[in-house]
Amino acid sequence: MVPRYARPAMTALWEPEAKYRIWFEIEAHATQKLADLGVVPESAAKALWDWWATDPEIDVAAIDAKEAVLKHDVIAFLDWVAEQVGPEARFMHQGMTSSDVLDTTLAVQLARAADILLEDLDLLLAAIKKRAEEHKYTPTIGRSHGIHAEPVTFGLKLAQAYAEFSRNRERLVAARREIATCAVSGAVGTFANIDPQVEEHVAQELGLEPEPVSTQVIPRDRHAMFFSTLAVIAGSIERVAVEIRHLQRTEVLEAEEYFAPGQKGSSAMPHKRNPILTENLTGQARMIRGYAMPALENVALWHERDISHSSVERFIGPDATITLDFALARLTGVIDKLLVYPERMQANMDRMGGLIHSQRVMLALTQAGVTRDNAYRLVQRNAMKVWESDGRQSLLDLLKADDEVTAALSDEELEEKFDLAYHFKHVDTIFARVFG
Repeated sequence: MVPRYARPAMTALWEPEAKYRIWFEIEAHATQKLADLGVVPESAAKALWDWWATDPEIDVAAIDAKEAVLKHDVIAFLDWVAEQVGPEARFMHQGMTSSDVLDTTLAVQLARAADILLEDLDLLLAAIKKRAEEHKYTPTIGRSHGIHAEPVTFGLKLAQAYAEFSRNRERLVAARREIATCAVSGAVGTFANIDPQVEEHVAQELGLEPEPVSTQVIPRDRHAMFFSTLAVIAGSIERVAVEIRHLQRTEVLEAEEYFAPGQKGSSAMPHKRNPILTENLTGQARMIRGYAMPALENVALWHERDISHSSVERFIGPDATITLDFALARLTGVIDKLLVYPERMQANMDRMGGLIHSQRVMLALTQAGVTRDNAYRLVQRNAMKVWESDGRQSLLDLLKADDEVTAALSDEELEEKFDLAYHFKHVDTIFARVFG
């Protein structure tokens, strides 16, 4: 985790003290249910909860010191709690194994992280929707292969982003449900030394579902899906970031990141206004996607368990969620303050002498009886003259001067094919599909 790219609420989920508090809750809830079942004395559960009610400070350093000797983090924690609670603490962890604590805790952390990310997505979606409605009919050029294609609106560009992040939200809801499972099944997951009712109780108290078959660890296909979902969201972030970066290029300059008063873009060139936020988002997206592959490789553990996944998850759990939380918030800010230049969009559309209307002319020729191949040839030969003149010639003028074209279409019919509004007649339909 890099503090530069971290926000407090998400970071707090992964602090050692927060982890140990979840560990305690798992142990205390399990002990409570064991007491209800008559396996351990009621006084054991009461002692744990009475101590917890004092809102004790978790001495992370003391637990770490014990782990340095014991070489086992869960035992170190249990020993420290026992020193605080007293003899009744000996009934903690009855029939449980370390993975019951560790895996269930990770499930809690990832579920809570997902809740924060869902809030982030809601804020991003709101920002995108606001700007999409603002620019619903702002004409701009659509590009394929980076080359002018046909007109769109800037609102449609944003509507596409809204639809994509709406799908991402649905994916994250599914991934949260997938990851939010609890395992308190003991060694190799057979419940030999602990009643399944304990697992059910712990799951209910922590807002989880019991894992159907835990094999001592929660199966890592769940985690693979979760981190893969984060990677897909990161890809969508980069898609928007790259679009903005391209639009901010000097020769395009149709949209631009907000440049604050007093901000400096270059240590050498005072004129620079660089897309640093979206470039940064591209880099963060690369990192988040990078965390998905180790999660996929964690699926294949040995037999009922090994711990090859453990070190991986100590990295990717905090890093992926913290980085994505930051990236979503940053993208929301970029969208909210994005500078949009409709006049430049129009100027860019007009730059190439009306080439963007070529398809309409070709289709009109076919409807007038010209074969498609000939229609394509007639329009292309005139379009290439415009292209080679760098837009100084007009496609409409050239078509009007082409005897083969005018034999099929009148000047008035040709002019009608250069109407920009034609391309936007279904914008309302698309917006209704996206925004409802």
